[in-house]
Amino acid sequence: EEVKKEIPENFFYTYEDVYSGPYATDDTEIPTDLLTFKHSFGYDCTRPVNLMVMDSHTVVYIAGNQVVLQNLRTKHQRYVRSSRGGGIGFITAHPSKEYFAVGEKGGKPNIVIYTYPSVRPYRILKGGTETAYVFGDFNRAGTLLASVGSSPDYMLTIWDWKQEETLLRSKAFAQDVYKVMFSAENEEHLTTGGSGHISICKLCHTAKKLSLLTLYIFSCKCLYFAIDLMHSWKEATNVVSGTEWGNFLLWEAGLIKVELCQVGHKPCHKGPITQLVLDEGDLYSVGKDGVIRVWNFEVIDTADPVDDTGLVEVEPMSELWVGKNVSLNFMTKIHDHGQPFWYAQDTSGAIWKLDLTFSNMTHDPERVCTFHSGRIEAIGVSPFTCLMATTALDRSVRIYDFGSNSQLSVIKFKQGGTALTWAPAVVNPEGGLIAVGFEDGVVRIIEVYDPRLLPGHARQASQSAEINLKQVFKPHAAAVTALAYERKGRVFATGSKDKTVFFFAIEDEYKPIGFICVPGPVQALQWSPPSHDKSTLLILCENGFAVQVPAPLPGKQDTVTTYHIKNLPTQYFHFYSIKSRIKLAEEIARREKEKQEKEKAKLEWIKQQKEMGLEIEETKEEEPEEEPLPPLYIPEEPSPILCGFYSAPGKFWLSLGGYDSGFLYHCEFSHDDEEDPEKRKDEPFEVIPMEDTDDNPIHQISFCTSSRLLFCGMQDGSLRAYPLNDKDLSVDALKDYWYLNVHDNDYGQIQGICCSRDDRCLVTCGGDGNIFTFDICSEEELPQALPEELPKELKVIIPPPRSGLEKEKATEDIKDPDAYTIEEYKQKKEFERKMEEAEEKKTKKREELSALRHDFAFLLQKNQELPKHMQLHREVHLA
Repeated sequence: EEVKKEIPENFFYTYEDVYSGPYATDDTEIPTDLLTFKHSFGYDCTRPVNLMVMDSHTVVYIAGNQVVLQNLRTKHQRYVRSSRGGGIGFITAHPSKEYFAVGEKGGKPNIVIYTYPSVRPYRILKGGTETAYVFGDFNRAGTLLASVGSSPDYMLTIWDWKQEETLLRSKAFAQDVYKVMFSAENEEHLTTGGSGHISICKLCHTAKKLSLLTLYIFSCKCLYFAIDLMHSWKEATNVVSGTEWGNFLLWEAGLIKVELCQVGHKPCHKGPITQLVLDEGDLYSVGKDGVIRVWNFEVIDTADPVDDTGLVEVEPMSELWVGKNVSLNFMTKIHDHGQPFWYAQDTSGAIWKLDLTFSNMTHDPERVCTFHSGRIEAIGVSPFTCLMATTALDRSVRIYDFGSNSQLSVIKFKQGGTALTWAPAVVNPEGGLIAVGFEDGVVRIIEVYDPRLLPGHARQASQSAEINLKQVFKPHAAAVTALAYERKGRVFATGSKDKTVFFFAIEDEYKPIGFICVPGPVQALQWSPPSHDKSTLLILCENGFAVQVPAPLPGKQDTVTTYHIKNLPTQYFHFYSIKSRIKLAEEIARREKEKQEKEKAKLEWIKQQKEMGLEIEETKEEEPEEEPLPPLYIPEEPSPILCGFYSAPGKFWLSLGGYDSGFLYHCEFSHDDEEDPEKRKDEPFEVIPMEDTDDNPIHQISFCTSSRLLFCGMQDGSLRAYPLNDKDLSVDALKDYWYLNVHDNDYGQIQGICCSRDDRCLVTCGGDGNIFTFDICSEEELPQALPEELPKELKVIIPPPRSGLEKEKATEDIKDPDAYTIEEYKQKKEFERKMEEAEEKKTKKREELSALRHDFAFLLQKNQELPKHMQLHREVHLA
């Protein structure tokens, strides 16, 4: 029997051999160190179990393709990249806190074990699953690691991780599995939990092998999948689980024994229970209602039904309400100077430090970090300094200093943010004005300023930057999706899902000019650059339409009865798919090339035979029957336009999703504008194939002018850079590129890319809630000069406040999501004016009728006063 060589305790891998770096095509001149990861500002707080505590001041969490180790005292961050670039599925700490495991995603993913605090790659575990790891757990002794994979295999693997050896592999379950845990009391017991099921297994040692015996499977549609499952102290037949409606279920021998609630049939939590923790004999329940409750586990474990309802009432021993709008997902314990503390993950965008001792000396909950919650919708960079602004559906706008890697200020509103742009210098020379669009159709103009520069406020200011609401208006009836300033700073445009684009004149306050209707929900707006003679707006719609209009002139529109502009010259482009035709041409060319190669090979063989003096019989070979060419295909639903930009007056490039992804399309507006836009079939006049983008389209495009680079943000969260040596885009210009997997590969679609004012820094934000900054390497710079020069150039300058700002009354905000839009208010006023006019006419007629009645009554009286023979009869008969 072959003796396997043991891995020595002091063996380490080198980080350079493990981590996934950037990739560049062979012929590109871009250096592989084009971008250097600088800082992570976001937190994927909605990911289940994305928090690990290594010591009293270091928290660890997953951020796209990185694991971030953040020092809570100094705010300094360290990073560990994924080894394959496919993303990260889970992190878990060793019981001794001397190691931590990173389970990855992607084809044949690894689990990499790192030492702490040195963060050196110590062991690499391979072959545990096909596509991605979803969870991992060390046993209490720290000798074994259990991991579970995602679809399609749901593979449960037990590792002797120090020897990189697989002890057991078994299919965990036939449905989605989200969690695997060793029992805290009995390390031979293992629990897996997932979509509507719990499975309890026992590890059995037989014939020098480890096998898995399934003891019980609990199935129930009502199970909340993100739960921790607690075994009974006494036997493995009892399990406590949480539910979506906030009560506990006590299981016995695979069946629900009782449902536990609070006195009065109140639920244990108002909403889902996300975690159960057994600590020192007490059961801690964590809820999305922001409450942590402590229960007597012995009482719960021995509960028996008392009536036909199946409900048993129990009371918590202690409870802690963390705060308003807090939604807890997970918590973990650490000792700080001998005192136990808990760190909790808040899906509303925070990490909390909690004291759960429930004594007279208990500390209040402390929010140690705050972030956006969920997908980042938009990002903008200051035209003057290293400030950036972001917004998300969590209803907040945040300001960051990416020079010092700090969050400066946050302002919250009643609705979620969906679009954002920083006003250019031509609009606001101080550089502190930001326009933000919201999901209810409202646009808010906010200003960032240094409160220390306000008269008499130098010592009162608690932070270096504050945000003031300057103006608010509601141009749209649906979410605002795009905002754009005209190049001369005279007109501001807003686009929305309600298929309208609204224009405003930029003065001290933004004044409405009017709006136009477009054929589809607006995806993006771009004004023509200064190199174009005329100022025009390119409007890209989700449903394949592009529209071009000139800038409407303020004061030239008739807005007495409506803001709808009906006479604005409009050009349309309705994208008609040509991808099928391109693929067909490629297939014909491939087949023709194959024929030519076969014919060439045949002639070469004949020549060789003749040279050898052999006679060749001329036989007519039967041509194999060719497969029919694929038919042309036009998608029924138009492919969505994702992004685009002007190339020349009337010409523009488009990136599309759906069937038509895989190319950049060069398009041009035609002049036959009499036709109904819906009936148009406009084809691009040039296409550039983009490598590996058929299923991974380009969502965002940004230019770095000084380095002549085109940055592309991809659907899979990766970042690409193309060198632009030529003035115009071409197939050759976009053949070579550099790329790096940055955000989460499954749901980290890049939502925004921005270069700093000096092109020294790149900022990205994604659907995974992460915001990353990178230093851009410039060939002109000397590497040794960077450390001295960079801090000086990246020192932030907060814009000064407007003159008289401290005397202004606070701007009245629009808080009602059903408030009238500008046009609805105009129509309401117009309707009220017409009703008032009609009422005035009615009043006038009534007065005339009243006067006639008065005259008639006077005549009747006079008639009565006359002698009878002279009186007129009331009835007059006309001959």
